[in-house]
Amino acid sequence: MDPITVARYGMFAAEQRFAASAARTARMGEDPSVDPAQEMVEQIQAKQQFTANLNVVKFADDMWRSLLEIQKRR
Repeated sequence: MDPITVARYGMFAAEQRFAASAARTARMGEDPSVDPAQEMVEQIQAKQQFTANLNVVKFADDMWRSLLEIQKRR
C-alpha cells in the first residue's frame, strides 16, 4: 500500500468535507437548521484532517529522499 496515495485520498476527502461545510455555512441565513458552531467544528476537523495527510506526504517524501541518498552512496 502506497502511503502517498492513501494520504492524497485523505486530502481529497478533507477538501470535500470542508467544501460541504462551507456550502452549508453559506446557506445559514436561508436554512435555520444550520448550526454555526457545528459547522465551525466541522471545518476545523477538516483542516486538521488535511494537515495530517499532508504531513504523511511530507514524511514519505523525506523517506524516499533518504533512500535515494543511501543508494547514491553505494
